[in-house]
Amino acid sequence: MQLHALDLGIIVGYFCLVISIGLWVSRRGATDLDSYFLGGRKMPWYLLGVSDASGMFDISGTMWLVYVLFLYGAKSIWLPWLWPTFNQIFLMMFMSAWLRRSNVLTGAEWMQTRFGRGKGATLAHLSVVVFALVNVIGLLAYAFKGIGKFAVVMLPWRFTGETTGLFTDENIYAMILLGLTSLYAIKGGMVSVVITEVAQFLILTVTALTIGVIALVKVSPDMMANSIPAGWMNPFFGWKLDLNWTGILDTANAALHEDGNEFFMIIFGMMFFKGVLSSMAGPAPNYDMQRILATRNPREASLMNGMVNVVLMFPRYMMIAGITVLALAFCMPQMRAMAKPDFEKILPLVLSQQVPTGVLGFLLAGLAAAFMSNFAATINAAPAYLVNDIYKRFINPTASSSKLVGLSRLASLAFLVIGVVCGVLTNRITDVMMWLVGSLYGGFVVANLLKWYWWRFNGYGYFWGMVAGIGGAMIVPPIAEAVVGHSFNLLYTFPVIFLVSIVGCLIGTLQTQPEDDDVLKKFYKTVNPWGWWGPIRAKVMQEDPAFIPNRNAAHDLTNVAVGIVWQLCLVTLPIYIVLQQWAVAGGILALLAVTSVYMKFKWYDRLEPAALTD
Repeated sequence: MQLHALDLGIIVGYFCLVISIGLWVSRRGATDLDSYFLGGRKMPWYLLGVSDASGMFDISGTMWLVYVLFLYGAKSIWLPWLWPTFNQIFLMMFMSAWLRRSNVLTGAEWMQTRFGRGKGATLAHLSVVVFALVNVIGLLAYAFKGIGKFAVVMLPWRFTGETTGLFTDENIYAMILLGLTSLYAIKGGMVSVVITEVAQFLILTVTALTIGVIALVKVSPDMMANSIPAGWMNPFFGWKLDLNWTGILDTANAALHEDGNEFFMIIFGMMFFKGVLSSMAGPAPNYDMQRILATRNPREASLMNGMVNVVLMFPRYMMIAGITVLALAFCMPQMRAMAKPDFEKILPLVLSQQVPTGVLGFLLAGLAAAFMSNFAATINAAPAYLVNDIYKRFINPTASSSKLVGLSRLASLAFLVIGVVCGVLTNRITDVMMWLVGSLYGGFVVANLLKWYWWRFNGYGYFWGMVAGIGGAMIVPPIAEAVVGHSFNLLYTFPVIFLVSIVGCLIGTLQTQPEDDDVLKKFYKTVNPWGWWGPIRAKVMQEDPAFIPNRNAAHDLTNVAVGIVWQLCLVTLPIYIVLQQWAVAGGILALLAVTSVYMKFKWYDRLEPAALTD
């Protein structure tokens, strides 16, 4: 498209401003590993919460969410449970506090807290490093694909004119934008990332609300009536999806079939089951975990994750709903004319046609901020696992801080290159996302669930569970596709990967000795989880009768159930506002108020004072 000079000036000015801020504050974040990766654990929880939300407001995810809202309508609110989005509720209710009490730098280092320093613990340590590295590479490829697809539609320059092969305009744009973001993220570490992300989130919020308002002003409910199938506005469903686009946009039916979500009740059940297990297993070793570990104490860790829900959901879904409504109202003739429309490009397509000059520049800057926030957070989390958990622990324990920070920068560059290569070899955002959440995270679940709740689980069990799970995520999907004869929803492979991982965990644990009592007692006293800790709890209380064990399982899980409803209200309210379904929006607002009051008394008022958690 042809951008007006004003829009181009705004975009260029935005990049110069953000990169300058990132480089200016980078000196504060480069003194040692703790400051480089966790900002010295001195940043306020609300800044970390906004930063975490900004990292989640990624361009690839936003493009995918527009795609699913367009195709699935209100039923799309359940599909983000693939990640699952409600893991933030588990974190704010109890899991963040448990994790922060460990006082470590990375998820791999946490293994020493739980399993000690024996051979089994070392193997567990290495297995989580491998998972973290594979996960980061997948997330970088995901970001690469999203920003390339967005930029090639929105920006006017063409480099090769190619649409297939390695050096397409899409891939070249992605390489340029990844490189620009890397300038400050790699140099300054977490301080640079957090400060720039807070600034970017302000732009993102204004951007999101602006798009929602534009849709409200330009589109009436009557304008959409002939552009959506029956049941599109209903979030509830039966055994099957039952959305038929025939006669409206026939190619949408093919896209739904390709996603493999026709039997929606089964998909919903697996998403919820996998999501609960994943959430109880704690955060994956990525930027989300990094921000929890960067908080000043367990209380602030819980507040930080609560902040993510409050500041992220409403503006993000205001943008998603606005883009979708504009597409349904104004872009349908163009999409009907395409033999096979790329629904992942709805977002840039709408912006290129429906947003006025000047406003478009700010919106593009905001969406660039979404990409830069997510990418910077990911690239900053990656090298800790190589430098802290491999080099420092096994190769050079006495390395100087300056050397470790320098190696961290080199490791970030290496991950950048690998992520770019994987992104170039990927075709769709959805393909990367479904492998990450449908397969890889399925291999992560069992071992990381058992480590919190079962005292007998040991380092060997963790190692063999992770080997079986990650191996299953690599092997099961291609075998399943070969057997079926075509690609399908990778979520269907989760039960197989889950069972394989359980077998690895149980065999590894029951064929070896339990961890040393001193290690288990120290972990239990420090973290104080609930679960099957009876023998260790008895020993701890025999030595320290004043110790108060955690018996809050029912309370925490009840809060989680209410919190999930509260989060769904934050998701659905902006959607129904943009759709101008005022009666539904009013009911959601009332439910949001009720659940907020409940959580004020049952969660916020019961958080430990900071003085008791430092």
